[in-house]
Amino acid sequence: MLPDAADAITRDGKALILAYDHGLEHGPVDFEPNPATADPEAVFDLATHDAVTALAVQKGVAEAYYPAYEDDVTLLAKLNGTSNLWMGEPDSAVNWSVDHAAELGADAVGFTMYGGSNNEIEMAEEFRDAQEAARDNDMGVVMWSYPRGQGLKNDTSADTIAYAARLGLELGADVAKVKYPGSGDAMQHAADMAGPTRVVMSGGSKTNDRSFLETVETAVRNGADGLAVGRNVFQRDDPVGILDALEAVIFDGETAEEAVAHTSQRAVADD
Repeated sequence: MLPDAADAITRDGKALILAYDHGLEHGPVDFEPNPATADPEAVFDLATHDAVTALAVQKGVAEAYYPAYEDDVTLLAKLNGTSNLWMGEPDSAVNWSVDHAAELGADAVGFTMYGGSNNEIEMAEEFRDAQEAARDNDMGVVMWSYPRGQGLKNDTSADTIAYAARLGLELGADVAKVKYPGSGDAMQHAADMAGPTRVVMSGGSKTNDRSFLETVETAVRNGADGLAVGRNVFQRDDPVGILDALEAVIFDGETAEEAVAHTSQRAVADD
């Protein structure tokens, strides 16, 4: 990793990456809780929120929508991804090149790495090519570090998540996106293993406001440098309210108990 490579997708060293690659990875089912978000424009609008340091999308969405938002949204080009129709050993197709992402105006690239998969060697070599091309284009690199595969018994154990964070450092990522390992101590251990590579917590499946904010608070107070989140924002009836609350926790140091008021205040105002 390089010391300043992630500056364009962070704020004061912290990140709140809004991930919107779900249409490819999970399919239309992820838009059912909030059907309006099937329209990428709705999520690009959310990405103009001051809390959002970057928006992660696949090539087709970026080409179709980013030019209209290039002054207000920082683009993180998600280079690889595979549909939920795929049922084989974990793998991820490389869907666009770093050079094309740079031409479109991306400030960073994202790449999923399935450590432990039978396809790990090929994926690591693809990551190498992407990481070195990103350096040629002065772009940051975010690794979606998700250990999984038939030989891996527990992909969310503390030891596995620490290994995931370490893979980010070892392979040259500026930011490693990892699953929450279940406790503050485990999160701190993962962050320690990543060294200078920033670690951000994956948002995961939607939970209630308070529970989600409490997990984010625990993570950022124990070494995490922020959050990469999709469903826990865009599946909500009030995604702006949760972004207000996340900004308070990640950047302003508020507790979850304090920050949850941002969501309730908006609900009262909307009424």
